[in-house]
Amino acid sequence: MSRENREQYQVVIQAKDMGGQMGGLSGTTTVNITLTDVNDNPPRFPQRTYQFSSPESAPPGTPLGRIKANDPDVGENAEIEYSISSGDGSDMFDIVTDKDTQEGIITVKKHLDFENKVLYTLRVEATNAHPDPRFLQLGPFKDTALVKISIEDIDEPPMFSRPWYLIEVDEDAREGSIIGQVVAQDPDIAKNAIKYSVDRHTDLDRIFNIYSGNGSLFISKPLDREETPWHNITVIATEINNPKQSSQIPVFIRILDINDHAPEFANYYETIVCENAKAGQLIQTVSAIDKDQPPRGHKFFFELAPEFAVHPNFSIVDNKDNTAGILTRRNGYNRSKMSTYFLPIIIFDNDYPIQSSTGTLTIRVCACDSRGNMQSCSAEALLLPAGLSTGALVAILLCIIILLVLVVLFTALKRQRKKEPLIISKDDVRDNIVTYNDEGGGEEDTQAFDIGTLRNPEAREESKMRRDVIPETIFQIRRTAPLWENIDVQDFIHRRLKENDLDPAAPPYDSLATYAYEGNDSIANSLSSLESLTTEGNQDYEYLTDWGPRFKKLADMYGGEDSDRD
Repeated sequence: MSRENREQYQVVIQAKDMGGQMGGLSGTTTVNITLTDVNDNPPRFPQRTYQFSSPESAPPGTPLGRIKANDPDVGENAEIEYSISSGDGSDMFDIVTDKDTQEGIITVKKHLDFENKVLYTLRVEATNAHPDPRFLQLGPFKDTALVKISIEDIDEPPMFSRPWYLIEVDEDAREGSIIGQVVAQDPDIAKNAIKYSVDRHTDLDRIFNIYSGNGSLFISKPLDREETPWHNITVIATEINNPKQSSQIPVFIRILDINDHAPEFANYYETIVCENAKAGQLIQTVSAIDKDQPPRGHKFFFELAPEFAVHPNFSIVDNKDNTAGILTRRNGYNRSKMSTYFLPIIIFDNDYPIQSSTGTLTIRVCACDSRGNMQSCSAEALLLPAGLSTGALVAILLCIIILLVLVVLFTALKRQRKKEPLIISKDDVRDNIVTYNDEGGGEEDTQAFDIGTLRNPEAREESKMRRDVIPETIFQIRRTAPLWENIDVQDFIHRRLKENDLDPAAPPYDSLATYAYEGNDSIANSLSSLESLTTEGNQDYEYLTDWGPRFKKLADMYGGEDSDRD
């Protein structure tokens, strides 16, 4: 029987008594028979060859396609396992089984390169996952199919010859010196030209640069290993025909040290010597440091400056461990005669070229007790017998400063209070015209005059004579420019009015401008310079002499003017 052909059967069964002879009784029943499946069918591919394609930029794990072998069995008997049995692409591709659909999924296993290989062939095998040993004699329970995968060319960015570059350069290399080269090329068949550049975000000081044509790195600024021993920059390679295609590579630049720094004292030393010190006593141990880093380590030598090679008071002993000891050479020191000694010490290194420096050690003479403990030193100790301490000196200095500040403030305030005299001497006479309440004219104002009078010019008085009165209040004198003389203001106004009436370009402003009229009800009449000029005849300023001595200067000025006219 074959379940694949027919899965269910119905059988009618009849039962008879009396051995089936005539006259016996019988009964029937129907029996349903269902066939269960066994794994007796192998998987079969519906076609012998499959075609797929993949871009060379596809990353590993990218699915390319699905294939499926058919198995007429059901359940676990129909489960299939897919594998790659042979082919030149077995190490570049992989196949996995989809348990839900029983399909084989072909995926990318490694990075593809169109320039290396454009076509791969795979032999894919489909096998029963649970074969039944009872039916193995029926034949192999597996099937194979041929899978061909073609690679598509993609425009790729340039590729560098290394994943990173390490360059070493001496710190005394000259500007413009080439220190190394990076190499990149276009992996595509077209082999497009490439230009190189330095990512300035990684080289903000622009110490390095690169030739865009060949990738040679060179120095643009002086190097200093002590300041920056390492430089990590990024070089960019870009296709000239397609600037979007670019790659980056890290370049690590190590600055090699040269002996360009002299050793110096490791610390600032506060050295003292007791007045009761004995000869040969160690008073200080000094050490040195060097910014350079020689490959064999530091080695320093100490000695006194040549002019102090035989110092009568102190000597130096090199301890051969990059330190030196300062020793006394005599018994007892007198701080009243010499409170401070300066000892120049030369420090050498052992690198090439040899570098040296001179450091001056300051030694103060101090008073000490019998056990060598310092009690007092230098200037402060000398002042104590006189009864002046450091605090007293500071207080005296502050008092002097405060006194000077008070004197300066008093002088400044005294100068500010000094004023000029109110009455000017008789000799200080200048040819100036003094006017009072000079308001000018020509302003447009509709509130300071009678509109009705303006609308009826004939109602205006033919002549307004000036009426002078003695002012009750003395106003502050204001100096202005001299008044206009011998100008017919009325004729000037009529002429300007005629010019504006005949001007076709003049805008028709609905406004009224008045000149030299200030309104009525003024005790002193008009003080306008324009109104004064319109009065007939010369003005008489003799009344100024009646105003008193305060206006004598004004009366002399205008009285002199009348005499000049005569």
